[in-house]
Amino acid sequence: MLDWKEYRTELFGRVGELAKLAPETVKGYQTLSAAGQKSNHLGAKQRELIALAVAVTLRCDGCIVVHTTEAEKLGATREEIAEALGVAISVNAGAALVYSARVLHAAEAIAS
Repeated sequence: MLDWKEYRTELFGRVGELAKLAPETVKGYQTLSAAGQKSNHLGAKQRELIALAVAVTLRCDGCIVVHTTEAEKLGATREEIAEALGVAISVNAGAALVYSARVLHAAEAIAS
């Protein structure tokens, strides 16, 4: 099993290395990351819960550890996290359903 705390520390170190090599790239990421905080319509905890659902969808371990840490700091409960993950599961299943319909359409078009 992954040691999430150790992984987070290592990840931040590697991102720091990247920031030295490509500072404008990391600065651009930080600008995008901070953009939602300016309007604050959703609130920080809600943004972190959304980020967790997206992290699962993208299969990004770094995103998972960073946004889980932040969500918990902001008071997200395990139940709220589980509900956000349920949304990710549902949307991913829905996407599979939609693309399954596309396969049937493609099969029909290829057969004719």
